Amino acid sequence: MQSPSTSVVSLDLIRAAQAGDTLAMSRLLDDLAPWVGRICGSIALDAGPDAAQEALIQVFGDLRSLRDPAALRGWVRRIATREAVRHAQRERRSAELDPAREIPTTDDPGLRVDVRRVLETLNPEQRAILVLRDLEGLSEDEAASQLDVAKGTAKSRLHRARTAFRKRWSS
Repeated sequence: MQSPSTSVVSLDLIRAAQAGDTLAMSRLLDDLAPWVGRICGSIALDAGPDAAQEALIQVFGDLRSLRDPAALRGWVRRIATREAVRHAQRERRSAELDPAREIPTTDDPGLRVDVRRVLETLNPEQRAILVLRDLEGLSEDEAASQLDVAKGTAKSRLHRARTAFRKRWSS
């Protein structure tokens, strides 16, 4: 899965956006939007579009505070992950408060639909660690840093998330 990096998003574009160039900011956000959407959608599921929008709004508002333009990718990933987990937790609380609300099921045999159905059964923290490690390819240290938890916590969450995913996938 390809994601934006400073090799795709030029440092000059980032610096121009930081300096207040509205065209550069617009282009930067357009370049980041699909990647942020994939991260947020994988973690927050149905709330993914809202989480992605909130993440991009935060990037827009805080870009000038980014000291090292070369760190854009990690900085944006952290924002997107945090927003996605926050939205997923909000959705989960809302679902728990509304027992009449059901998780939509589908008869579509497509792999993507099946994976999504299994992901829906995991809690947001489990989805976040799976996305960061298995889809984004981050190391344990990087994923722990993104989630703002200890490496051991990230490692145990990943183990539990993979175990839960496999168990639910095979049932």
